[in-house]
Amino acid sequence: MPATLARTRPEPAVLSAAIAELHAAFGNRAVTSQAVREQHAHTLTWIPNQPPDVVVFVESTEDCVAVMRIASRHGVPVIPFGTGSSLEGHVNAPYGGISVDTSAMKAIVAVHAEDLDVVVEPGVTRKQLNEHLRDMGLFFPIDPGADASIGGMAATRASGTNAVRYGTMKDNVIALEVVLPSGEVIETARRAKKTSAGYDLTRLFVGSEGTLGIVTKITLKLHGIPEAISAATCSFPSVKDAADATIVAIQTGIPVARIELLDEVQVRAVNAYSKLSLPEKPLLLLEFHGTEAGVAEQVERFRAIGDDYGADDFQWAARAEDRSRLWQARHDAYWAALAIRPGWKGQSSDVCVPLSRLAECIDATKKDIEENGLIAPIVGHVGDGNFHVLPLMDENDPGSVERCKAFMGRIVERALAMEGTCTGEHGVGQGKMKYLAAEHGDAALALMASLKRAVDPAGIMNPGKMVG
Repeated sequence: MPATLARTRPEPAVLSAAIAELHAAFGNRAVTSQAVREQHAHTLTWIPNQPPDVVVFVESTEDCVAVMRIASRHGVPVIPFGTGSSLEGHVNAPYGGISVDTSAMKAIVAVHAEDLDVVVEPGVTRKQLNEHLRDMGLFFPIDPGADASIGGMAATRASGTNAVRYGTMKDNVIALEVVLPSGEVIETARRAKKTSAGYDLTRLFVGSEGTLGIVTKITLKLHGIPEAISAATCSFPSVKDAADATIVAIQTGIPVARIELLDEVQVRAVNAYSKLSLPEKPLLLLEFHGTEAGVAEQVERFRAIGDDYGADDFQWAARAEDRSRLWQARHDAYWAALAIRPGWKGQSSDVCVPLSRLAECIDATKKDIEENGLIAPIVGHVGDGNFHVLPLMDENDPGSVERCKAFMGRIVERALAMEGTCTGEHGVGQGKMKYLAAEHGDAALALMASLKRAVDPAGIMNPGKMVG
């Protein structure tokens, strides 16, 4: 039996014994220095840093098995770690334990170009993968902004700017290799594009946030690089006008690849941070994929819709370097927003609502920000009803902290009231656990907890997250 269960820290003697075994097995790849441990806890936004007791830099599935067997034998928590770019405290270690850093597992195991799939290890990042695929005329479309690891993207069911056309990680992961808490290795599926054989274990683990096992290989769908790509920006009188134009574009069947909203606060921040000169009004940033003729038609159809909602300042970018500069500015939006008030903290929160409620939800959120005197830029993957808000707070001012926390709660309550979700892509981690019962109901949450106990009876996998 394990010496400890989840929600309790291992006894010092138990922890010392486990760390000694890790040092014996991994040598200097088992690290206990405070700096390294703190780097492997939550370092973004305002959730407190809760470091593990030891970090193990694994290099193979066999290494992960060895770590898991030691952890299971001693009942010590295990926290999988990719690049640490998550925003809801997923990599914190509230009960101490072992952080398993998979960043050295960078092998692109096999590319099956004819089948449009690839097998990778979890430490491969999305940029590394696409650089490898480019000369084959292929790409992996999921783009959460940060150069996240594929393992972390699978664990959090990541999404991003391309989701409106290509879907999210749950739509693009075919199969996984997973090390279970017992140390056993399973494969959740084969490479076939579809199956009716048994429970869908792949989607059980996609989005499980490291609470069920360590992902050690991922089989992904690929897509052909489009013949033509064109990006555009256009400004609107209000965020509601921009959101309404988005809704009409999607409902009329324009196959937009990306459609991102930045409110005027975020545009000003991006201009200052990324040295751009975008009009400082609510902005849509779009991208169209297809043939030359198809892209031209999509562009004209969207322009007509934009005109109906007061859009102006249309600018187009067909050259790859111009598109990259625009999208890099979008991906820098988080850092640009933090630069509005140097030294202040931000908590990036995301919600997602049915597309028909998007304009209403964003407009109500914008009014909430203004009425409460907050600085909270809005950006969104609005083509699928998902948007982000980054309220900034002065940690030295208790009133500022409380206003921001209350606002964060109202964003979620508003989304749930509109039949939406507390998180479209950031995941639950520690930050959104308190909303799961309201979203799913007690019976569904109890079922999730039962699945967790069945896979991880000792509660050692990333405890204190998701369902506990």
